Amino acid sequence: MAAWLGRRMICTRHYNSPLGGITLASDGTALTGLWFDGMPLSGTGGTASGGGEQEPAVFAEAIRWLDIYFSGRDPGFIPPLSLKGTPFRRAVWEILRGIPFGNTMTYGEIAGILAGQRGIPRMSAQAVGSALGHNPFLLIIPCHRVVGAGGRLAGYAGGLERKAWLLNLEGVTGWSRRQPGGDSPGSASGN
Repeated sequence: MAAWLGRRMICTRHYNSPLGGITLASDGTALTGLWFDGMPLSGTGGTASGGGEQEPAVFAEAIRWLDIYFSGRDPGFIPPLSLKGTPFRRAVWEILRGIPFGNTMTYGEIAGILAGQRGIPRMSAQAVGSALGHNPFLLIIPCHRVVGAGGRLAGYAGGLERKAWLLNLEGVTGWSRRQPGGDSPGSASGN
């Protein structure tokens, strides 16, 4: 489907995944968003719908990526993305893109990397979590690979059940569903 959203044309495409429907959005050249159905359209700034224009080629690349990913393999490529966000969010998303398939990082580890890049002693893990919450490309920019301290399963815009499923798909072990203050959780792999 294609529709005008503000001054730009946004095309959307639906994908049926093992975790439910996924909506892809494109500006005709690159993806502008990818999210589970029922979530706000964080990459587009609104709701897109409309009549049948020719589908952008980037959708074929993205669907190939999703097919490979949901078969339990690393796709090995990233379809073209139109990353729009603050410099801080973009820096966080760039770190996420570097987390290999089947590995995790903690919010604190990402905060430490950002602090080092900026030459400051500390960075807030909560600020990292906020940037993850604005990730318009669930799965492709793998915010599901970010876990809490000690491997605790925490925060995911697609829901914790989906996050657990995705980590299992990638063969990640060592994360815990325990809440803070519970028994000592296992450590996250890849840390």
